[in-house]
Amino acid sequence: MPQLIVLPHPELCPEGAAIDVAPGVSICDALLANDVNIEHACEKSCACTTCHVIVREGFDSLTPSEELEDDMLDKAWGLEPHSRLSCQAIMDNTDLVIEIPKYTVNMVKEGH
Repeated sequence: MPQLIVLPHPELCPEGAAIDVAPGVSICDALLANDVNIEHACEKSCACTTCHVIVREGFDSLTPSEELEDDMLDKAWGLEPHSRLSCQAIMDNTDLVIEIPKYTVNMVKEGH
């Protein structure tokens, strides 16, 4: 079973984590199922950027992002070439190493 390696995040996962994930599960669902409470303000409908992650290893194993995801990612804080919305990135049989950015843009939470 592939592993999702989460680099340490000061609030969401201070020690980092190594999570066994079945192929076909989104990164977001895997994180939430393992008590890494990543924001997902749009309930995983690809309508915000709160679940933005940076894939440090294994990026090419993910199916390419679609236009809607790319459009949303343009609004993400700390966008990098290997950024993905974790609700749209589906695990296959390859291990992934991800970083959860320190900040996120949550318009609802911020009252916009």
